[in-house]
Amino acid sequence: MHASLIQIAVNQDESVNSRRERAASLVVAQRGADLVVLPELWMVGAFAYTTFADEAEPLHGPTHEIMAKAAAEAGVWLHAGSFVERAEDGTLYNTSLVFSPEGERAASYRKIHRFGFDKGEAVMMGAGEELVTVALPETTLGLATCYDLRFPEQFRGLVDAGAETMVVAAGWPERRRSHWTLLAQARAVENQAYVLAVGSAGTHARVQQAGHSIVVDPWGEVLAEAGADEEVLTVEFDPAKATTTREQFPALKDRRLGIAPRRLP
Repeated sequence: MHASLIQIAVNQDESVNSRRERAASLVVAQRGADLVVLPELWMVGAFAYTTFADEAEPLHGPTHEIMAKAAAEAGVWLHAGSFVERAEDGTLYNTSLVFSPEGERAASYRKIHRFGFDKGEAVMMGAGEELVTVALPETTLGLATCYDLRFPEQFRGLVDAGAETMVVAAGWPERRRSHWTLLAQARAVENQAYVLAVGSAGTHARVQQAGHSIVVDPWGEVLAEAGADEEVLTVEFDPAKATTTREQFPALKDRRLGIAPRRLP
């Protein structure tokens, strides 16, 4: 598979509408890729809490519309990162969207673990309750968002649901970048899965972003890593390696605690 991770920069001087259009153009430019991924809350900035309510939109709002069109024009599977969703009851969610190469919405995922320690996202947004996977022709994706990366039980649940490739859209801060790399590799090794983790660049509400999007294989080897600035990180990987790794080193079959393991090859 050919994956493109778009590490877009969030500049607070750029309007949300302008950034939507720019992101769509970057997606279309990845024509020929199999999978394209954007970061968390790239419209507003993951730490720009004061803008969340004003920029919230319904599930089928302008972000859904422009990203669906971009996926279809590029002919790619598109994980469109996340946006601030306003549900019908008024609750805000940090919601990710995945589109097929035909521009159809294949999945939506509401972030389960909200960051902020009783402030910011943790009190402003509702928590998602469902694990979400997406079956592509080549692999099954497991969806996670930023702070979720710190909770291994979520990834175990995604493995049990059939995930072989974990996609993490994030707005991770630079001051904890070492954790970003460490956790991405840990989630790959312990689940014998690929991890495609894409962060944003720039500064959100005076919080410098880490960038350094990363692709890790099921043995924990880093296949590609971005720098700190806006860029498109491209990588070729063999999705079948998750299966062969689990066959050659069948550690997942020896699980005894937590969620009951499904039968693996």
